[in-house]
Amino acid sequence: MAENKTNTKSVGNAGEQEAFLYLKKQGYDIIERNWRTNAGEIDIICTKADVLVFVEVKNLPHATPDMLSKVLGEQKRNHILKTAKRFLLNHRQYSNNYVRFDVIVLGMQGLPSVYHIENAFSE
Repeated sequence: MAENKTNTKSVGNAGEQEAFLYLKKQGYDIIERNWRTNAGEIDIICTKADVLVFVEVKNLPHATPDMLSKVLGEQKRNHILKTAKRFLLNHRQYSNNYVRFDVIVLGMQGLPSVYHIENAFSE
């Protein structure tokens, strides 16, 4: 069981690294990776122009596009929103930025290997 958890963690880390490199290449400035609070975790927090972007990274090689809404269910979105609010409270220098919630999907059948969904959800 521990080996499976370790493997899942290493796959997740590799996916987050791939998403990080993709965002850098697209001109985003990375502020934080794996920013945690009691409410949850945000995989990547970055900016581009005057937009503060909270990014959820999903490595989904065995999923199909119609399964994506289940993976990003209401509970997961609420954790991300709550965590983002905490980040904004702690980092007031971003209070005038527009805020966006993106999802980067990796390895999903029928999609590009790195599929970036801008404005994937909102509050």
